[in-house]
Amino acid sequence: QVQLEESGGGLVQAGGSLRLSCAASGRTSSSYAMGWFRQAPGKEREFVAAINWSGGTYYADSVKGRATISRDDAKNTVYLQMHSLKPQDTAVYYCAARIISSITTRAEWYNYWGQGTQVTVSS
Repeated sequence: QVQLEESGGGLVQAGGSLRLSCAASGRTSSSYAMGWFRQAPGKEREFVAAINWSGGTYYADSVKGRATISRDDAKNTVYLQMHSLKPQDTAVYYCAARIISSITTRAEWYNYWGQGTQVTVSS
């Protein structure tokens, strides 16, 4: 089993930035692909960004150019740095791990999930 714990969420003004962290514990592996998803009230969970074992990344169009996903395997931690935040970025942000190393945007193909961290962007 893998446990994931997100942190770094909070209230930020539009145009601001923040960094989310996802700490993994348990049977972690640097070969896992890691992803960030988000879910706004009344909406479905959506893909934000993902990173594979070699550092390859992929981003949703909605955050491309404003987000950077990275991983520190020595710390078993994945980060999501976001800037130029918009009110529409308001959501609960979830970290996910996939035991297959390739990137996917499909939530159902991730094996482990964190509890989420709230990000609220005020206008």
